[in-house]
Amino acid sequence: MKKKTSIIIGVGLIIVFAIILLGSTTNKNTNTDKISENENINNVEVRDGIQYITINARGGYSPRLSEAQSGIPTKLIMKTDGTYDCSSSLLIRSIGIQKILPNTGNTEIDLGIPKSGNPISGMCGMGMYNFNIDFK
Repeated sequence: MKKKTSIIIGVGLIIVFAIILLGSTTNKNTNTDKISENENINNVEVRDGIQYITINARGGYSPRLSEAQSGIPTKLIMKTDGTYDCSSSLLIRSIGIQKILPNTGNTEIDLGIPKSGNPISGMCGMGMYNFNIDFK
């Protein structure tokens, strides 16, 4: 009886570990914010002489890498939609920004007139998620 019980417990543990492993690998690609390197991202727009860079903040930042034009007035739009994780706590050290973003809405941040070769990096308050903007 003892042997049968230990076999059942062992098989149960194997099944639990298999479920945990399969669950963590199959859910990795469900985040639509993750974009391959070769995919074109249209998150930069110039309107009325001002460049707007939109980054989505929810479960991380998307896109994680943006390319924008240097030498023109630039504003960063942080877009949230039901964001309750640490990506709502924004930190951009190079320009002295530390903000708690609203759970849903757009937050506009003035980046001034960025110079070529001076990227801007942002991260969540915990340092788990980040994004970069390269200016060409």
